[in-house]
Amino acid sequence: MRTRLTGWGRTAGSLAELTTPTSEDEVANALGAPAVIARGLGRSYGDAAQVSGGLVLDNRGLDAIAPIGPDGLVTLGAGVSIDDLLAVAIPQGWFVPVTPGTRRVSIGGAVAADVHGKNHHVDGSFAHHVRAMRLVTPSGVHELSPEREPALFWATFGAMGLTGVVSEVTLQLLAIESDQVLVDTDRYDDLDAVMAAMVEGDARYRYSVAWVDCMARGRRMGRSILTRGDHAGSSDLTEATRVAPRGARLAVPFSAPPGLLNPVTITAFNELWFRAAPRHRVGEAHSISSFFHPLDGLRDWNRLYGPRGFVQYQFAVPDDGAEAVVTAISRLSASRVPSFLAVLKRFGDADPAPLSFPQPGWTLALDLPVGPAALAPLLDELDELVVAARGRVYLAKDARLAPSTVRAMYPRLAEFAALADTIDPEHHLTSDLARRLRLREG
Repeated sequence: MRTRLTGWGRTAGSLAELTTPTSEDEVANALGAPAVIARGLGRSYGDAAQVSGGLVLDNRGLDAIAPIGPDGLVTLGAGVSIDDLLAVAIPQGWFVPVTPGTRRVSIGGAVAADVHGKNHHVDGSFAHHVRAMRLVTPSGVHELSPEREPALFWATFGAMGLTGVVSEVTLQLLAIESDQVLVDTDRYDDLDAVMAAMVEGDARYRYSVAWVDCMARGRRMGRSILTRGDHAGSSDLTEATRVAPRGARLAVPFSAPPGLLNPVTITAFNELWFRAAPRHRVGEAHSISSFFHPLDGLRDWNRLYGPRGFVQYQFAVPDDGAEAVVTAISRLSASRVPSFLAVLKRFGDADPAPLSFPQPGWTLALDLPVGPAALAPLLDELDELVVAARGRVYLAKDARLAPSTVRAMYPRLAEFAALADTIDPEHHLTSDLARRLRLREG
């Protein structure tokens, strides 16, 4: 079926044939197409899970969930979502070891993007917790692990589907005693204060994230709300329940009018959000859904950005490049390009994957509506800033980088391309992202 596909940012759509294989054999047969890429739930923000004029494999037909073992190991079809997994796992006392800001991500997509969460500084990215997986490539099916074909195993994380189609993943889950998280909240009046608090204190918390006001100026620039916590034990609660998250209760029924999210409305929202947060609160119980996935309570929230969509710009820089975070927020504030969501986190150790995004240091994610004339030149400036700081932009979020910039950000790209050529010498595996950034050329 010929279908128009976009990423979650709703920009740069393209037409492709869409099919839903339900077995490895069907996937293998589809990989004979001249241009093919896998797609999960469409939560990459740009053009990674689409290929103009080609064939897109919807992995949701690979949806088997095996019983969870007593050690927390579970084998999943790549089309299973984190939401599906949590519905089974939480009542049994298990949680995903790493979750992004939405649970509506497929397991295959979590591998392809090597997703990270609020606990990267402690637990690393998704790759650290995958014990084995099956990968269907144009050259055959590979059973991968850190010990079995380790080069291809690691190359698949962060590669956005360009090494093949993940069909099955064996994942190590995290034991929990309740469906609650005990959260400490602190409000900081400027960016320097919150960054200092994160460096000093994040080692005491499994989960940590700061919301940053990128519209504030002067002494208030970068004022923030920092939330940190860990899973509540049964002894921490009057009643320790283990209830799976509920589905979205509200939905955005249509695209908002262009310009709804503008400097005036965002500034007003940020002021209310900042003032509503407690100056200091310790040990407050939050549900898993409200702490990890607050936006999942509003279905199709990307429509709030209007018909032109939005760009999420997420970059990582090492600790000695922390000034790039300050400069980026300063430039964003001065430009008056509105940022509805700005999230600051700490990263811990990287994994061996050549295209994995996280590296030790800082990461800042910005949601920016398409439309302001200042947006494109601002992002070009930020690219230069990130490269100068020896940082990188997240490919799962990208919709507009240049090929030369990606090569500066990912110096192991040629190594990745050479490995991909050994399993797919005719370059069947490609995407709009891969074409735009020439990722298979090294």
